[in-house]
Amino acid sequence: MNLKTIIIVLGTVSSLSVAGMGSAQAADAQRVRGTVVSFEPSLLTVKTRQGDTSAIKLNADWKISGVANASVKDIKQGDFLGIASVSKADGGSGALEVVVFPAALKGTGEGDRPWDLQPNSRMTNGTVADVTDVSGRAVTLTYDNGQTKKISIPDNTPVVTFAPATPTDLKPGATVFVTAQRASNGTLSSSRVVVGNNGVVPPM
Repeated sequence: MNLKTIIIVLGTVSSLSVAGMGSAQAADAQRVRGTVVSFEPSLLTVKTRQGDTSAIKLNADWKISGVANASVKDIKQGDFLGIASVSKADGGSGALEVVVFPAALKGTGEGDRPWDLQPNSRMTNGTVADVTDVSGRAVTLTYDNGQTKKISIPDNTPVVTFAPATPTDLKPGATVFVTAQRASNGTLSSSRVVVGNNGVVPPM
């Protein structure tokens, strides 16, 4: 990964891990998922997956990133992943999506916390301690001083890593994932946008 790409990713990655930065800060965060309605230099309007419209003020230092497909078969011991998952009826957890962090960002947002990708989902950021291929692919993540969580990864699970993007990718209809902060007056603002480009959409 070249320096330019690392800078882009560094500016974006905390959009996936704001909940790990402190409970007070996380309480003010709102994750917005949807498609671009319009984009101006300091304002992004998104039609959310719930069907309403959110206007998000972009802070002066805002950053943008895209996502690129990655392969679950390439995941190995020592990699740092962010996995959204839900509990399975037969026990354990099943992945809804997987983000493979570049090596330079290992440790970002480490921990396990509630997530809102779907009801009762959780986000776990941790280091791969073990990979198994018995009855499908599964990984064991370690985080927070030795805690572990085993998560199975179904074959159809989206697996991505970060990729460069530019504001020109924020075209009407483009899929975005934004972690915004809601002010006391109800307005939303953000410093980071993850956008789908080159046919890959943010699964988180």
